Amino acid sequence: QVRIGGVASSANALADHLAIVWLTPAMDRLFLDSPGGRRRFLDRLTLALHPGHAVHSARYDAAMRARNRLLADLRRADPAWLTALEAQMGEHGAALARARADLVARLNHVLADQPEEPFARPLVAIEGDDAGDMPPLGPRLERERRRDAAAGRTLSGPHRHDLAVTHVAKGQAAALCSTGEQKALLLSILLAHAALVAADRGQPPVLLLDEVAAHLDPLRRAALFERLAATGGQIWMTGTESSLFSDLPSATRLTVTAGHVFRSAT
Repeated sequence: QVRIGGVASSANALADHLAIVWLTPAMDRLFLDSPGGRRRFLDRLTLALHPGHAVHSARYDAAMRARNRLLADLRRADPAWLTALEAQMGEHGAALARARADLVARLNHVLADQPEEPFARPLVAIEGDDAGDMPPLGPRLERERRRDAAAGRTLSGPHRHDLAVTHVAKGQAAALCSTGEQKALLLSILLAHAALVAADRGQPPVLLLDEVAAHLDPLRRAALFERLAATGGQIWMTGTESSLFSDLPSATRLTVTAGHVFRSAT
């Protein structure tokens, strides 16, 4: 439940007040996941810098779903209604594309100053048929009605974007890197993003890191804790082995037992 000023609010409304970024074990497969998973990850990062991003995304998706329903029976569809929906998709789709492109450009600028070790340095980019300089989306969708009707879905637009990540030192796509390298690339992106948010908003994001210390060697684990401490923000880390956090310089330690939370002595 989210309450802001004592009033029940949507989770998206939190973006107007603070930035929240999280990492879960399931995200270790981000680079092997579907484009939709990477796109959602990209949008979470974008939302921290562009609070209105969620609104544009919701309105774009609503217009696209309505258009797809009309295209299911194109012969009976009202052309004026289709044009109106395509105009909405063009407006909100352009805002989505601009915000994502801004995030990627600024993220790469921060990553360019990051050392290669102990975490791999990534290069991020947006891929997709609508990721570069393309004609306005609305008129293009009008021309593609028959194609989309035959496919049963909209084939152009920012909902087709994909996040591409490259290991700079190896010149290799993240999907082809080892599991450890993929985890290091992901951590590099999140740490650079935290620095970017802190500079942009004047306050660091809240980081929620589930099992973040697992599968990291002692060198990378120590470096991670050092960089997390340097963010100056509130950080929540979870793990099933307390020994993984023994090198933390200072932290409040909580233990969950039988559904209850206790503050640990050490």
